Amino acid sequence: MDNKTIENIAKQISESMPAGVKEMAGNVEQRVKQTLQTQLAKLDLVTREEMDVQQQMLLRLRERVELLEQQLAEQQTDKQKD
Repeated sequence: MDNKTIENIAKQISESMPAGVKEMAGNVEQRVKQTLQTQLAKLDLVTREEMDVQQQMLLRLRERVELLEQQLAEQQTDKQKD
């Protein structure tokens, strides 16, 4: 999650609070932003780009495994014919 998204979430939360609560809490938006960043930093997250790369690698790996399975099945069939 990028900083802009975190800022937008913090801003929306801050804007939804009644004026009295905002005044008592001070800079709620900044506090919420800091809390979100702290909590998100604790999570083991990856970027969209990293996820896309991993998906492509898994797809290629799956294709290779399927090809090897097919070759193995053909070899077994050939041995049974002999």
